Amino acid sequence: MGESTEKVKPAQLISPAYRRDPYPLVEVLRENYPCFRDWASNCYWVTQYNDVTSIYADDANFESRSKLWYYGIEDFGRDLRDEIPVLEAQARRIDGFAESVANDLVDEFDAHSANLATEFAARYPLELLAKVLDLPAGDVGEFAGRYWRAQRGTSWEPTLQVDGRRALDELVDYFEALLQARRASPGDDMISAIAGLELADGPATARDVAVTVLEGDHQTLHGALANMWFLLLTHHDEFTKAASEPRLLKLAYLETLRHSTPVLSAQRFARHEVERFGRLIPEGGLMICSAAAANRDPRIFDDPDSFVVDRKDLCQREPRGMYRADGLASGVTFGLGKPSKHPAVPEDRPRSLYAITRDTAVTASSVLLERLEGLKLEPGATPYLTALLLGEMHTCWKLPVHFNKRS
Repeated sequence: MGESTEKVKPAQLISPAYRRDPYPLVEVLRENYPCFRDWASNCYWVTQYNDVTSIYADDANFESRSKLWYYGIEDFGRDLRDEIPVLEAQARRIDGFAESVANDLVDEFDAHSANLATEFAARYPLELLAKVLDLPAGDVGEFAGRYWRAQRGTSWEPTLQVDGRRALDELVDYFEALLQARRASPGDDMISAIAGLELADGPATARDVAVTVLEGDHQTLHGALANMWFLLLTHHDEFTKAASEPRLLKLAYLETLRHSTPVLSAQRFARHEVERFGRLIPEGGLMICSAAAANRDPRIFDDPDSFVVDRKDLCQREPRGMYRADGLASGVTFGLGKPSKHPAVPEDRPRSLYAITRDTAVTASSVLLERLEGLKLEPGATPYLTALLLGEMHTCWKLPVHFNKRS
């Protein structure tokens, strides 16, 4: 059952082929059915760049929903990520530990080989988050497992939902003692910042800590690191460019988010009945905003299927980069977050988490370039991008490389 089309069927959008390589299918949607009514999944696929960015700039008509909403427990705890002391602690700890965490992971590599996807890209955000929270070293492995399970539990898959809900409760139990300890003896970490908040509706609880951690984003850093190195190692000339100076390494990160975004799509919901894109969207209507399609829109990007580190048409399109003169968002699609209402370098708050994540990815990648001489794919390796489950991060999970490790 679905909208009658000759070129694409709804079943294809939930198929293994889409999970492995979504780009051929979303191109068909973008060029033929830019607002596709998918009756089978009861949603609307929005695929052209300007349409996607318009939804993210339109808070009057569309909204995002929290991860707690997907669990069905919206009153479970408070998300305190926007509290200034929490933002300051997060930025301070990320900036302070970004380089050392990368070096620690490289120290654990064998002398000449590693799987960059699992030994570096997947571990780096979790190890860094542990530093942000100032967790005891012996707790990091178990914490990472619980965090990963809680994040995956926001999926449509019932067994993951049940396991994720259990993991969330385990995180609450774990944070209870830590929160009390930091309240008694605060440090400069994020849990201490949460413990010290003076909130109108009562002091922070362990549930608030767990929710604040849950609602954070690890997919962008994990997926972008893995995808960037996948692209660089399979595009020799672009690798040479990116390695030549930090500015181009930053551009390689941005081009990765455009060309091979780890977050293929994001969901927005209609706040009320609204007419858009030639359709009457009902209240609560689910909009699948496809970054995979929008970021390769030929109306916006020249030769969009090519990975080009110093691409000229990325200028002024950095994610969450404020607004254009015509009122549309200038470039939220890569990261699929709402545009920032703050200046690029705010006076009264840290720079955006997007900017921190971008800078952190560049720092981590610089460590790889400095420490791994002659970095290249293992002979015969054929890495690829895929999602473990429909709707999850689209990234590289096997990236075997060879190098001579410097001390």
